[in-house]
Amino acid sequence: MEEENMTLATEFVLMGLTDHPGLQVPLFLMFLVIYLITMVGNLGLIALIWKDPHLHTPMYLFLSSLALADACTSSSVTPKMLINFLSKNHKISLAECLTQFYCFGSSATTECFLLSVMAYDRYVAICNPLLYPVVMSNSLCTQFIGASYFVGFLRSAIHVGLLVRLTFCKSNIIHYFYCEILQLFKISCTDPIVNIRLVLIFSAIIQIFTFMTIIISYFYVIFAILRKKNERGRSKAFSTCGAHLLSVSLFYGTLFLMYVHHGSGPTEDKEKMYSLFYTIIIPLLNPFIYSLRNKEVIGTLRKIMKK
Repeated sequence: MEEENMTLATEFVLMGLTDHPGLQVPLFLMFLVIYLITMVGNLGLIALIWKDPHLHTPMYLFLSSLALADACTSSSVTPKMLINFLSKNHKISLAECLTQFYCFGSSATTECFLLSVMAYDRYVAICNPLLYPVVMSNSLCTQFIGASYFVGFLRSAIHVGLLVRLTFCKSNIIHYFYCEILQLFKISCTDPIVNIRLVLIFSAIIQIFTFMTIIISYFYVIFAILRKKNERGRSKAFSTCGAHLLSVSLFYGTLFLMYVHHGSGPTEDKEKMYSLFYTIIIPLLNPFIYSLRNKEVIGTLRKIMKK
């Protein structure tokens, strides 16, 4: 095995989005602005919801939890990427790499379950409005949120535990802008087949289960809306669900391309584009998707601004 010629890597080099020197500063400025807007949007939405007692309902508690997950997703990737834009030292230790993946993976999985729970919430609210206060109690809402975060933490902990058994001696260069798990498998000199199978199995099960929950919930929601005779009530129901459906479409569309269809032909640049959209753009868009047409959130914001 010529073990004497094998040097185990304890740190990696993140190659980033591009190695073009002239693009580093413009990209830094662009992503810095995006990150600041993302943080203000998501944390501001959380603050608005907790500030107004009228927004302490299951729908808004789920929304604030989703905003927290989005803030964590963006913060797990963007700060390190911003540093690398201005630094010539793109190194990241193994511990930092595993921590970055853990934070990213936890928030990604949590978001999957939160989106499905939010779809179920809309199903109960529109299809069984009289039972809604009983079925979707604050206690059950808290349990749903807790379970979503628990599964997210647990899944990432399993992957990190299995990553620790791998050794990296082929190369320490990661051709990506963050420690993406599939990129780590490429430079592992230990056979990662068990890791790969678990990633694919977990991703498929979680995404299919949560996505089907959303599809089934909205199947009943749409039929319930179409049966409404009141045009105003129908319009309000569609408006409430429209934001969530747009967020779901962006999230799952990108996620399926990133993992479920991984290896089916996309180039390295396309993979980076999918990851960039998921890790940075979606957390930027979500607070505005849910807020701009939400009269209650806008009303709370106006009250605070007038004080």
